[in-house]
Amino acid sequence: IPRQLAENGLDRSEYALKFSDQALRAIVRNYTYEAGVRNLEREIANVCRKIARRVAEGKPAPHHVTVQSLSKYLGPPRFLRDDWQHDDEVGLAMGIAWTEAGGDLLPVEVSLMEGKGSLLLTGQLGEVMQESAQAALSYARSHARELGISGVDFDKLDIHIHVPEGAIPKDGPSAGITIATALISALIERPVHHDVAMTGEITLRGRVLPIGGLREKVLAAHRAGLKTVLLPKRNKKDLVEVPKKVKRDLRFVFVDRMDEVLPVALLPEAPPSQAN
Repeated sequence: IPRQLAENGLDRSEYALKFSDQALRAIVRNYTYEAGVRNLEREIANVCRKIARRVAEGKPAPHHVTVQSLSKYLGPPRFLRDDWQHDDEVGLAMGIAWTEAGGDLLPVEVSLMEGKGSLLLTGQLGEVMQESAQAALSYARSHARELGISGVDFDKLDIHIHVPEGAIPKDGPSAGITIATALISALIERPVHHDVAMTGEITLRGRVLPIGGLREKVLAAHRAGLKTVLLPKRNKKDLVEVPKKVKRDLRFVFVDRMDEVLPVALLPEAPPSQAN
């Protein structure tokens, strides 16, 4: 900021421009999407140039840049804040992913339809992620009795698994437990807690394997206002990389097996209705 203020003549005592902390956070979240600060400085420079021009033309110019004034200088936000406000829903689970620009949310949707036993995968999923979806389905089928879905005829059921934002390619095994949770939720018709995020690779036997990028994934969940994060137990040691404030704000549940995921992720079964 000092460099851009100096380059645009806005650091003089008669006109000292200041950015509020909230405005800087809004620029980072809504106008840049990167791991570094190059674009952040570029956007700060854009604001400074436009205000400097008003000063040079003798027009009224602000001494403080606020969140409310950002759109005047930078236009509408270019990136939506990575939150996903929804109710507890059947067949919708919230994953968290690592990207080159940091962490992001990875919602997974599942719909069931009468059909011929097909598995449809959409959302521009890479080969490894497609294999994770197939592993999640095989886990559900092989554990049908424990899950209470032994009566489901999978040969007459089409399953559609979709990961929104289809224009963005997605890959990697760490969405395994998210896909499995959304799928099982749809099969047993129990909603998923909307404030729970999760990440972890799943095996055919329901083991939850460790993942990479834990710090970025946890920060994404925290930014989005989620409350509980399910993580592989073997990633517990990596929690040291997460800022203390974030750790205080979130509840972490470490799991080894898929049957430890479901009681946390799914709403309790509704009690059977009693006849009068």
